[in-house]
Order: sequence, then C-alpha cells, then structure tokens
Amino acid sequence: MAQRRQSPRRTEVVASGVAELVPDGDRPGAWTLLLDGAPQSHVDLDDPTHLEFEYVRRMSAVIDLAAPPGVPLRVLHLGGGALTLPRYVAATRPGSPQRVVEIDGPLVDLVRSALPWDPRAKLKVRVGDAREAVSGMREAGYDLVVLDVFAGARTPAHLASVEFMDQVARVLAPAGLLVANVADGPPLTYARTQVATIRAALPQACLVADAAVLRGRRFGNLVVVAGRTPLPVDQLSRRAAGDWFPGRVETDLDRFAGGRAPVRDAEAVPSPPPPEGLFSGRS
Repeated sequence: MAQRRQSPRRTEVVASGVAELVPDGDRPGAWTLLLDGAPQSHVDLDDPTHLEFEYVRRMSAVIDLAAPPGVPLRVLHLGGGALTLPRYVAATRPGSPQRVVEIDGPLVDLVRSALPWDPRAKLKVRVGDAREAVSGMREAGYDLVVLDVFAGARTPAHLASVEFMDQVARVLAPAGLLVANVADGPPLTYARTQVATIRAALPQACLVADAAVLRGRRFGNLVVVAGRTPLPVDQLSRRAAGDWFPGRVETDLDRFAGGRAPVRDAEAVPSPPPPEGLFSGRS
C-alpha cells in the first residue's frame, strides 16, 4: 500500500473522456475519480466502507436495509466507475455475487490496474451497454439493481424509458429493489418524469435527497428506491436524517410527479447537464 499512497495524480484518456485519479490528501488509501473534471467516484482502498459522496451514502443505506446485516445479496451494478458500491457490498456482505456493467473498457482497465479490488470478492465486471446487458439476463436473477450510469455527466436517454425499466424489473427478484441515481435541477422536470417512468414498472417507490434538491432549489442527486413490495421507509428516513449529509425521504410521489406520464423510448431524453461551473474548484 505504501507505494500506492505515494503515487501522484494520474491522468488518462478513456472512451468517455479524460479520467483523472486524484489522491485524497486526508485519507492515504483513498482516491477520487474525475471524468472530464466531474467527480465520478471516491474509493478508499484501505476501508471500502468509507463513503464520501452524499448520494452514494444514501444508496448504501438501501443496501444495508435490503436484507439482515451480513446476508449476501445478488447485486447488479449498471455503471461502474471506480466500483465504490461493489467494494462496499463485498466488505459488508461477504460472499455476495455481484456483476458490474460498465461501457467504458479503458476506464475499467485503468481502475483494475490503479485501484485493484479484493480478489476474494465474487465480483465480475463486464464491458458493455447497460440496456443490452440487462436484456440478455435471466428473469429474477438479482436481489438489488444499482443504476448509476452517466455519459458526459448525463444519463443516456435509452436508460430513461419504460421499456428499459421493464427490463430492470424483469431481472429483479419479486422482493428485489432498484436503487437509481437521478441528477436534476430546477424545476426537476427530468426527475419527476423519471419517477413516473420507474413507478410504471416498480410501483412501490420513494425518493431520498437533500431537502433543497427535493424542493427544486438547486441541482443535485435524487436517489430513487423502487420495488414491488413495501419499502423500509421509516429506517431510510432515520438513516437520511442522521447522516453526515442530512437528507429527507419523500413518499408522496403522486404529488412529486405532478401528473407526468411515463416516457417510452420514442420520447425519452438524457438527463440535463449539470450547471456550468458546478464542479469548479473541486479536486
């Protein structure tokens, strides 16, 4: 570990842009992955349970509540980055069979070489398009699907439609959960439409986010949790309220969606780009 800790910032061109691995000055074994200047992942190689990004911490709360502590889960990660949550699952739920689908092959190679994961983890990484991969997977094969796919800081349109969400629902076990990262800003048009689209396939749902983001006051990440069975809303609410980055759980999704209809492939659009300068000054 000593050599890795002393390694300098590393920059490489990958399929999705310019990737930078920036060492964390406060945590010797930790790194931030930037893609075209936007923070994409933060990983601590010495402690995979340490999570920096607020939306990732909210996603981890769903993972923690998806089954009793330590019980293995079958997890599908759509979008890999530096594999923050796959490492977290491997550390907190040893023996969990996990599959990661990441479209950027050179990025996978960079992460594999510079930020290697525990070889004991039952973790398989596949290079490919998330939708194509899901369409070829068996029915009810996963207890949890984590959807966190971005291309150029935007979620592609073909991953934002009813047809895609139907495929995600198909590969989920009957009591399985989808946890999806949705990035949006005022007036939350994309997020409201995505909530309607996800609920068309998985009707039991809630949102977890910063209160200012939920109210449409600033750009940010909203975590959608969805399934076919009742969700652990009370536990999620307590976790969100007591986190480093306090958040709120929204359950009145009829009101949040505001009557918007689910979108199909023909009408689906990518998520909005983040505001210019949002990531300036970050390293």
